[in-house]
Amino acid sequence: MLDLRPVFFICGILIAALGGIMIIPAIVDAASGEPEWKAFALSALLTVFVGGAFMLTSRIDSMSLNLRQAFLFTGLAWFSIAAFGSLPFALSDLGLSPVDAFFESMSGITTTGSTVISGLDKAPPGILLWRSIMQWLGGIGVIVFALAFLPILKVGGMQLFKTEAFDTPEKVLPGAAQIALSIGGAYVLLTSIVMFALTLAGMPAFDALNHAMTSIATGGYSTKDASIGYFDSMGIDWILTAAMIIGSLPFILLVGILSGRLRPLFRDSQVRWFLSIVVLAVASVAVWLVLVGKMSYAEAATKASFNVISMMTGTGYTTANFNEWGGMPLVVILTLMFVGGCAGSTTCGIKVFRFQVAYAIARIQISRLLQPHGVFIATYNRRPITDEVAGSVMGFFFLFVASFAVLAAILGLTGLDFITAISGAATAIANVGPGLGQVIGPEGNFSSLPDAAKLALSGGMLLGRLELYTILILFAPGFWRG
Repeated sequence: MLDLRPVFFICGILIAALGGIMIIPAIVDAASGEPEWKAFALSALLTVFVGGAFMLTSRIDSMSLNLRQAFLFTGLAWFSIAAFGSLPFALSDLGLSPVDAFFESMSGITTTGSTVISGLDKAPPGILLWRSIMQWLGGIGVIVFALAFLPILKVGGMQLFKTEAFDTPEKVLPGAAQIALSIGGAYVLLTSIVMFALTLAGMPAFDALNHAMTSIATGGYSTKDASIGYFDSMGIDWILTAAMIIGSLPFILLVGILSGRLRPLFRDSQVRWFLSIVVLAVASVAVWLVLVGKMSYAEAATKASFNVISMMTGTGYTTANFNEWGGMPLVVILTLMFVGGCAGSTTCGIKVFRFQVAYAIARIQISRLLQPHGVFIATYNRRPITDEVAGSVMGFFFLFVASFAVLAAILGLTGLDFITAISGAATAIANVGPGLGQVIGPEGNFSSLPDAAKLALSGGMLLGRLELYTILILFAPGFWRG
């Protein structure tokens, strides 16, 4: 029998902490004379009460989790944070239905960036700040999840990144705490640097704070309906482009940089692949924009860099309606939605290292066809790829494609057109934000979609953010039988 007490106890701690954080936007709204502070105060009270009840009714002597409890805790924690995080949206004067509020909250905590809210330019500051806080918390949560939990749970080949400091199931929580402490300072420091740079570039302080949080988290929530295009500043574009790239790099290596160790970052093959893909994609789109006569060299370089990197990293900011760029850029952008950034970063998607593993395996298979009696070993970062890792990665690719196809079919059944269904499924599973087309493209949002589609997309966001296996295993009957 699966002991649920440790799971509920730790989830209670997270829920209560979330309720405490709600006081921050409540104070901001109260200081601004906005009545929305009451929604945050009531939400905080209810959230802390439920979190405390979980803790009191599930008190335990040990904080350790076994593998099955860790899987359940991961899914339940992210779902419950999204559910309670939706309370301020539902109780505010924004007029959001419970489904819309849950969609907005799930999009925030999974750092997806899809939104159902219109009129952001006139929204209360507390609501804008809460959206950014949700993404900022989701970003650091993703890093801890990817570096402490996934290697131990052996999900999608993440065991490649297992470290000796926490390599057993019983060390899941201590390992997570160790990582949270080591990267927490770097996360805060980088956010502060981006905020300072944006302020120097002319962005108002409140907007700079929000965009610093959502860029480092590669989340993409903005304080403006027109996203970053509202500011119409090349300096701001390049600062946020750099922030999105930083958020896409392994945070363990970024911590090393802040400690004066530069070499490991540039020796990492995943980082080199990621930067190479970025340069190739940006250059191809920029050249296209110049050749078709849409932009000058400087404008093409800026627009292509910002929007291509934003979509690849799953951030979702926009400065232009790339639906009007033509077929070739749209194909590049749709493809890059699935790629994402590096493992151990705040980004989403399949992750670069999995493409490296798949490429290494395919290359070995071709070599064996040419030399049937030869001995070939697939490697990643100069280390042999085990059969366990190879199988896990290839299984992840299959599940990703299958999940994308099923979600797209479900969206089609709700009445969405082909482009909206396909790009909606892609942007949800890959946690990107905007899709393609007129409905959910860079100049639209998700408010007009039916509730069934929003719930399906919310499930897709959670599934993609938690690396598929972590959620799908909960539906296996054998998981509950032990």
